[in-house]
Amino acid sequence: MNQSKAIPDEQALLDELSAPDQGVIDTLSALSGDLLLLGAGGKIGHGLALMAQRAIREAGAKSRVIAVSRFSGPDIRKAMEDDGIHTIACDLADHRAVEALPDASDIVYLAGQKFGTSSNTSLTWALNCFVPGITAQRWRDSRIAFYSSGNVYPFTPPASRGPTEKEETGPVGEYAQSVLGRERVFEHFSRAQGTRMACIRLSYACEPRYGVLVDIAERIMRGRPVDLTQGHVNIIWQGDCNRVTLKSLDITQSPPAIINLSGPQYPVESLATKIAGALGRDLEFTGSPAPTALLMNSDHCWSLFGPPAVDVDEMISRVAAWLVAGGKTMGKPTHFQERNGKF
Repeated sequence: MNQSKAIPDEQALLDELSAPDQGVIDTLSALSGDLLLLGAGGKIGHGLALMAQRAIREAGAKSRVIAVSRFSGPDIRKAMEDDGIHTIACDLADHRAVEALPDASDIVYLAGQKFGTSSNTSLTWALNCFVPGITAQRWRDSRIAFYSSGNVYPFTPPASRGPTEKEETGPVGEYAQSVLGRERVFEHFSRAQGTRMACIRLSYACEPRYGVLVDIAERIMRGRPVDLTQGHVNIIWQGDCNRVTLKSLDITQSPPAIINLSGPQYPVESLATKIAGALGRDLEFTGSPAPTALLMNSDHCWSLFGPPAVDVDEMISRVAAWLVAGGKTMGKPTHFQERNGKF
């Protein structure tokens, strides 16, 4: 294992995940008002909010970064406020509460539900389709970058390199269907109101506390076999994801611009072999790769924003070093192995 890649603690990790590049600084220095992050209480929100704040400060700009979430647990809200990020607790499904939120020139929309869909499908549809309509109407004159998912695409052969943004969607299961519904609701209001938007189809962001690499590594550390049925995946470092997310405000348009956000595709067998080597553990496999996988082609994204800064070998080194040192994880598996669309 390359110890030089080790990240010693959560503060150092957050510093790395929130480091803006010059493109982010340029984008946020030009904001005409505040930046609102909606649904910022999840696993992505803190690093993204801190990156935005750091970029604005480095640019000497005056815009505020405001993180909005239900904040059902107090820890993440306190951590953000300790970092000087302004927070507001709000249920985004409540029309009146949303109307009371501040105006903002720019919105990054992070809200949504994936896990628990199978047991409460109606709530998933409400959160993934109804709330976007409330948001789009409330900030009709703002630029809105919103997260979607690679789950809107059909399963494709690995040799195809996955669908581009121009290819037809084909969601499998109700979660994926509701995410496509989110896109369509935002698209409707973009067209009807002229609201400038960017749709970010994200697939498998990784860092040492969660992601596909952590899922595989934890199975190996527990002596469990790694399932190869979902034989290929796309992964991207969370810091690279954060940088593209903020810079995507510059490509907003009506109807929405669409970008696939992920890294190259990798065979799961190859990833697991490298992870086991970095961990110094034995490795077992089960299953054989299916002829198709949930993939996407992100060439367009990287032609716009430049290549990812962190490659797969560095990601593996960081994840392995973190876990070997006993670093905490978020306990939020990706379930990337699922092929039936049920979460």
